[in-house]
Amino acid sequence: MPAMGKDQKDIGINVAPPTESCNDKNCPFHGQLSVRGTVIWGKIVSASAEKSVVVEKERRHYIPKYERYEKRTRRYTAHLPPCIPVKIGDDVRIMECRPLSKTKSFVVVEKK
Repeated sequence: MPAMGKDQKDIGINVAPPTESCNDKNCPFHGQLSVRGTVIWGKIVSASAEKSVVVEKERRHYIPKYERYEKRTRRYTAHLPPCIPVKIGDDVRIMECRPLSKTKSFVVVEKK
C-alpha cells in the first residue's frame, strides 16, 4: 500500500491516495467521511454538477428463453472530492458512504 501523507487517512481499501490536497469535509482522504459496503467500477457519463458525477455501470443479463445475453446499465450519482481530477469518459471506483443528499450515497475514491 502506498505511503500516506500526514494530512491523509487510510480509508480501509487498497487504493492510491490522491497527490493533491483538499479541504472538503466529504472527502474520504482529507475529511471526515467514512466509506463502507459496496465497491463499484464504472464510467463517468456526466460531470456537469458541482462536486458530483454520474457513474454508469454496465452488466450482462442472461435470457434463458433465447439463450442470449442483453446489456443492462445502472447509473449512480457520486460525490467528487476536489483532490481527484476526473473528466467524462474516465473509469473510476466509487464506494458507498452515508447519504450525502437525496440521490448521493457514493463517493469517488480512485481513478483508473
